[in-house]
Amino acid sequence: MIGQKSISPGKIAWRKFRSNPLSLGGSVFILAICMVSLIGPFIRPDKTIHANDQHLSLARQKPGFTANFVHVIKAHQEKSSWWTTWMNGGRNNSWEGLAYEKISISRDSVIILPFNSLNNETKIFAAHDIEIACIECGEAHKRFGFEKKFILGTDKYGRDLLSRLMAGAFISLAVGFIAVLISLLVGLTIGLIAGYYRGWIDNLLMWFTNVIWSIPTLIMVMAITLIFGSGFWKIFLAVGLTMWVEVARIARGQVLGIREKEYIEAARALGFKESRIIFKHILPNIMGPIIVISAANFASAILIEAGLSFMGLGAQIPTPSWGNMIKEHYSFITTDMAYLAIIPGLCIMMLVLAFMMVGSGLRDALDTRL
Repeated sequence: MIGQKSISPGKIAWRKFRSNPLSLGGSVFILAICMVSLIGPFIRPDKTIHANDQHLSLARQKPGFTANFVHVIKAHQEKSSWWTTWMNGGRNNSWEGLAYEKISISRDSVIILPFNSLNNETKIFAAHDIEIACIECGEAHKRFGFEKKFILGTDKYGRDLLSRLMAGAFISLAVGFIAVLISLLVGLTIGLIAGYYRGWIDNLLMWFTNVIWSIPTLIMVMAITLIFGSGFWKIFLAVGLTMWVEVARIARGQVLGIREKEYIEAARALGFKESRIIFKHILPNIMGPIIVISAANFASAILIEAGLSFMGLGAQIPTPSWGNMIKEHYSFITTDMAYLAIIPGLCIMMLVLAFMMVGSGLRDALDTRL
């Protein structure tokens, strides 16, 4: 109608997407995990590198456990900027925490009975080697130290479980993001070339794609990992190089349908370069299905990384990963400490489910037939 404002396809898609509560909730959950991953080294309870502050005397404590600490000052002081803290996934403290049951303070020395000490052996420190604060400073009762609460308890090495989960979220999202990026670069390149040029180029590229597609993903990832070695960065390459096949097949199918459209024929008639036709006129029109498959691939990458870490081929200890956290504690699954393995598993399940819900919402929102 004249005078009526037209609504852009992007606004229509966003309106459809936000009307789906499951997809919208999944995207909010993913954004929350992304924020925790990005600023985790600054907000998690254990801010050390990889959240690997171990206190064996506090191993396997229940959620909500609270302990009192004193800080034993290290001889070698290390200072970290915010950038190095973020890049390293934490910082090195200038002190070492010591959990205690009893403490006696004099002018020159501090006598400490450590938590769960064998034979009640005490430790004596010079007063200038201890950093201490007063928790309760009333005249009738005084309590010294730094109080620390472990919201989700501690693992079998006495590390804060919540901090390990927050640090592990970064691994899962990083692997998913890099793997999807690699799969898009490889898959879109092959799919666009095969679909646009067709002929023997299409036959050759699709033959190669079908060969890779016939190999089970997990076996391919394990082979690549064994060739290049296991580790944090190797897993990006291994997962990314196995996820491009579906992207290539979908891209090729979309290009085959679009290349015969009138506006593509008009672009050829006007003498536009083939690179411009591919990247300016074809690629933007096939991104809907590619975005949907990328969301599913993101979820698959998280599952593959968790599986490889569980088998010892992914992120290596002490680097926290939800997969190797399950591996470390799966032996407790039949005990009252089963939550040490169940909680990381629930994190994997919820993040994968969130990406699947977002993918489903994007599929409906980008479908022009609805």
